[in-house]
Amino acid sequence: MSEPPDEVGDDQADHPLVAARLQRHRRSIADGGYPYRFEVTATAGDLHTRFAELAPGQSTGERVAVAGRLMNTRTMGRLVFGVLQDGSGRIQLFVDPAVIGDTGFAAFADLDHGDLIGSEGEVMTTRRGELSVRLDRCQLLAPSLRPLPDKWHGLQDVELRSRRRYLDLMVNEDSRRVAFDRARIIAELRRILTERRFIEVETPILLTKATGALARPFATHHHALDQPMQLRIATELYLKRLIIGGLERVFEIGRIFRNEGVDAVHNPEFTMLEAYQAYADYTDMALLVEEMVAELAMAVAGTTVLSYAGRPLDATPPFRRVRMTDAVAEVVGEPIDFDAPVEITVATARRHSVDPAPHWGHGRIVEAMFDDLVAGSIWEPTLVMDYPSEISPLARTHRDDPHLTERFELFVAGHEYANAFSELNDVMEQRHRFEAQAAARSAGDDEAHAIDEDFLLAMEYGMPPTGGIGIGVDRLVMLLTDRHHIREVILFPTLKPEVIARFGDAVEKDRATPTKGSG
Repeated sequence: MSEPPDEVGDDQADHPLVAARLQRHRRSIADGGYPYRFEVTATAGDLHTRFAELAPGQSTGERVAVAGRLMNTRTMGRLVFGVLQDGSGRIQLFVDPAVIGDTGFAAFADLDHGDLIGSEGEVMTTRRGELSVRLDRCQLLAPSLRPLPDKWHGLQDVELRSRRRYLDLMVNEDSRRVAFDRARIIAELRRILTERRFIEVETPILLTKATGALARPFATHHHALDQPMQLRIATELYLKRLIIGGLERVFEIGRIFRNEGVDAVHNPEFTMLEAYQAYADYTDMALLVEEMVAELAMAVAGTTVLSYAGRPLDATPPFRRVRMTDAVAEVVGEPIDFDAPVEITVATARRHSVDPAPHWGHGRIVEAMFDDLVAGSIWEPTLVMDYPSEISPLARTHRDDPHLTERFELFVAGHEYANAFSELNDVMEQRHRFEAQAAARSAGDDEAHAIDEDFLLAMEYGMPPTGGIGIGVDRLVMLLTDRHHIREVILFPTLKPEVIARFGDAVEKDRATPTKGSG
């Protein structure tokens, strides 16, 4: 079995190994094709768990059937050793012609790296102690017509790994581990909330008007109704409708779509958890998010003291709390006064290389200074408290300061991970805030919040005092798995399209190649 080319790309279609694999595939089809199913009785992970203490050179007498992808092989005298990879891990295949027979041995030798195979045999350990399955039967379930990328050089680029996620999962153990950790994190989020008597619900993705956040939506068109539609930018207002209706603790984990830039921590399509609790406020949400992060860290890492980007990070509650205006004032060296003329705050911002837009008020300017001057320096988990009213149209006015709202965001390692409110439940004030946002939209702010008349109608029936929180699941997975680009934790992130050569046409010219290719 020869080695595959080092690089992954469409130029592989011209490689003679590919043509040889295609020839073998045609022969298999002519001989009746491949099995429709294979009865699996054990996985690699199960076997390693059950036989972890098996001494070297031992046979168990237990016959199993395993299936997966043949990742590599090596020959030692008349024996061949293969590595089979399934969804749980890897197991060695021990291939002895004295056991499998000459025909079976020749069939195994004809396999290519990357082929999907079903193998049956006895569980044993080699003299060196390697847990193995001694094959007495093996069959090709589906061929790999292209060689796998080289283990060390073929699939390291983040963008290429994102485009070829199927290959990334085949050859990169870290990528498989992140995928499993992500699933565990989402399952833990559900457990944490359901144990606290929250119920999981589903709200619309396709809307006539996207509301619930300050963001630019994606637009589409409903042909049957002949009307413009938008993809949701948040689940907030629908979840609040449920609170009004009497479902007192609700949450949703779902996809959110925002028509904005792509960078290390932003993807236009991402996963958000939103949860709302009646008769609570943002102090309850602060306790909830501290408990969630700590419990997730224990579930994934076994400790609340994490390592991220090579630095220690302590997620042990309680988290540090700081008011946004105080954090900004400390950096700029002067207090933030919302009663002073806005020109004073503009001048402060410009002295620190922050250039406000003409229609911004105190709150938007303070937010811009915080984003540029403060946020990136926050490392340990920190609850940034009491955001200005101007940038928090859905949060309740602070009980001690009318310029602020009862809102916090969780910052860790320079980025925001959660956003929580004491939810605004005064319908008159909510209408006033919506109208202010509509004015900002008219002034050129295309991320300003639209007026949602149906939500206002729901509020007129009375909304209980409520605490709510939104958590970016993708960023949380990044933090807990020590990944530094959002594409590494989303299986299929948003990428520019590429042109892919049609496989069959490209290899047709090599159809007559006599050499059997292996990879």
